[in-house]
Amino acid sequence: MASAVALVSLIAYATVRHFVGTSMVDMVVYRAEGSAVAHGRDLYALRVTEWKLPATYPPFAAMLFVPTTWFGLGFLRVAITAGNVVLLGVLAHLSFRLVDWPRRDLRPIGVVLVAGLGVWLEPVFTTLRYGQINLALACLILWDLNRPDGRRSKGIAIGIAAGIKLTPGLFAVYLLITGRVRAAFVAGLTFLATFAVGAAVLPGATWGFWTKYLYDSSRVGKTEIVDNQSVRGAVARLLHTADPGTLATLAGAVVAVAGLATAAWAHRSARWLPRGEAWGVCCAAVTAVLISPISWTHHWVWCVPMLVLLAAEAAHERSRPASVRRLRWRPILALTLLAFLSFSMWIVPHKGDLDQHLPALHQVPAAVYPLTGTAFLAVAAFRVAARRRAAGEPLVRLPQQRPGARPESPRSQDDRQPVG
Repeated sequence: MASAVALVSLIAYATVRHFVGTSMVDMVVYRAEGSAVAHGRDLYALRVTEWKLPATYPPFAAMLFVPTTWFGLGFLRVAITAGNVVLLGVLAHLSFRLVDWPRRDLRPIGVVLVAGLGVWLEPVFTTLRYGQINLALACLILWDLNRPDGRRSKGIAIGIAAGIKLTPGLFAVYLLITGRVRAAFVAGLTFLATFAVGAAVLPGATWGFWTKYLYDSSRVGKTEIVDNQSVRGAVARLLHTADPGTLATLAGAVVAVAGLATAAWAHRSARWLPRGEAWGVCCAAVTAVLISPISWTHHWVWCVPMLVLLAAEAAHERSRPASVRRLRWRPILALTLLAFLSFSMWIVPHKGDLDQHLPALHQVPAAVYPLTGTAFLAVAAFRVAARRRAAGEPLVRLPQQRPGARPESPRSQDDRQPVG
């Protein structure tokens, strides 16, 4: 039954895709980058498609794109679309492992359903439409984070992902602040290795990227357009400007500190918090997307593990006896799912320079992902605090306190009676 539902969904997706049209422009850029490397052309001087798009990734990533030059565009469109659907299933599998839900015998059914129905989530839909690599990067990162902390090679996949696209480097920070120092250093050293490979093979492009092109935000796109679902993009639209300046920087800094603190807090509260590591990983992922200067809608494929985590909480809530059951996680899951199915940023008028002139009523749908991500971090913080209070633990343990130890008040000392 699950396979039939998934197949019908994918056929419907293919039909919609045919009529909507899919340029897969990012795939075309990747192929052009690979061609520039293969033929010794200036990587960062290229401009392709009708939008004159440039290369924006590090040289190491361009080297990995060389195999795309071996095939025609028609074949690549089919192969990359099919590959991304498979990667969506892999991401679902890794998310189930991270959350440890549902039962192992039910997970294959869940993988099939997510692979078939998940194409309608806007970040996934847009990833497929543009031929993006977001699902591959998310799978690399989540595979690494699912590995035991004792593995000496833990962190390698995160380092490779950061070498392809810099944003995954925040997960090395997450490893560091949660006490997994060796894994964090492995990720950092792996990232440096990708830099060294790029410098050895493409020294000119490496010098240009790290000294000039990395800091030219105009190569990536406009900050204020609705495509940009980062904190900085939301602030730019709110202020009706292309350069939100210091206010956006401060907002991003606050979110970075709060998001990483919540991620570390969730991880360190795993003794009392069910799925504590999953909460930590999802908070780190949401923080990474929120604080990036430009986060296109398709960067939010991290909605898949977010939704799996919330579904696990909702399932646990529903399994409780009716006398003590509360209706909390199911509405949160429903609202989060609605946000990622809504396509609301594309519904508001945004053609031309309208992104800079959105009225107040359009600001919310135009910033649906930053608002959802910020709300998710807040829910995570409340969740951790509630579980620690229920366990009788301090919200933040002082260095001299041991797990399970409760500080005694002076009165409790005075009220003690001698025994015997």
